[in-house]
Amino acid sequence: MLNKDTISIHLVREALLQSCGPGSATDEVLHKVGIDPQLLSQADARVPAVVYARMWRLLARRQDDEFFGMDPRKLRFGSLAFMCRSAMVQPTLAQGLELVLGFLSLMLERVPARLVRQQSLAQIVLHEPDAGSGRAFTYFTYWMIVHGIACWLAGRRIPIMAIELRCGAPDYCEDYEVMFSANLRFDRPRTRMIFAADCLAAPIKRSLQELQRFLAQAPANILVKYRDPQSLGSQIKQDLRQLPAHQWPETGGMAQRLCMSASTLRRRLAEEGQTWQGLKDSVRKELAIGWLAEPQLSFADIALRLGFAETSSFYKAFRKWSGTNPGHYRSLILQGAEAQTA
Repeated sequence: MLNKDTISIHLVREALLQSCGPGSATDEVLHKVGIDPQLLSQADARVPAVVYARMWRLLARRQDDEFFGMDPRKLRFGSLAFMCRSAMVQPTLAQGLELVLGFLSLMLERVPARLVRQQSLAQIVLHEPDAGSGRAFTYFTYWMIVHGIACWLAGRRIPIMAIELRCGAPDYCEDYEVMFSANLRFDRPRTRMIFAADCLAAPIKRSLQELQRFLAQAPANILVKYRDPQSLGSQIKQDLRQLPAHQWPETGGMAQRLCMSASTLRRRLAEEGQTWQGLKDSVRKELAIGWLAEPQLSFADIALRLGFAETSSFYKAFRKWSGTNPGHYRSLILQGAEAQTA
């Protein structure tokens, strides 16, 4: 179970793996940041995000490397600050993001990247050597830096439609799904992040004071996208996933299932910043994105599964949810599958 503003001990171990040798060096780091070394052996243990961030900064200072020693070249301590300071003076997110990717491509040897726009979709593609692939933690650390800076520059969270990675699935993925997207695809021919391109036009309006606050809290402020599994909204979404869309109840029916009145249901969802329609749309979008990656399913099949009477209604809804149409997304996501089987 995920707790608010906490990080799994699995990610603590991953960060220490490359940065510290086992034994006294690891224990010294953990004691300095306030983590009991015994937690490393407890699979379900979690630490506060601020403590994980403290460990991140300590390791970065000790090694003069903000990338945990996971590349032959160092991402020298202070690189995050330099990228933010340089990108914030750009007029739009697209130009700011291009600058960030260009800097990282110069500094790091194994993860050169570029921003690619295809109609209403955008992707950040890593151009890696043909042989081998990196650790999942390496990729997700890279995405955390890039996506975290992009969200700060835009002044809002940028929804990720999918992340594909060349490596196999790690033993632990739950925190990654919360931080980035539930749609993580492993053993793919390329590593890339896909999102709606409309956010790239967002103007950058950041002050030096905002930069100082952001850097003072980093990386804790970009680590956790909190999702409470015990919230009413999360419970309802889980219930909806278990039912075919045509069997989803209306507000009154769901309220009855939960042993409360419809007005109480609406009030409690409002307290969580949710609506009944918004929850249904969220689950439909999640399911649609997964099914669009399955080429044997036609758009009509997906529309029917989602409870739409007409395929055209599914098209309109998907564009509203994601900023692109399902054809563009399917074409982009299946490009990798074609390359893999060619």
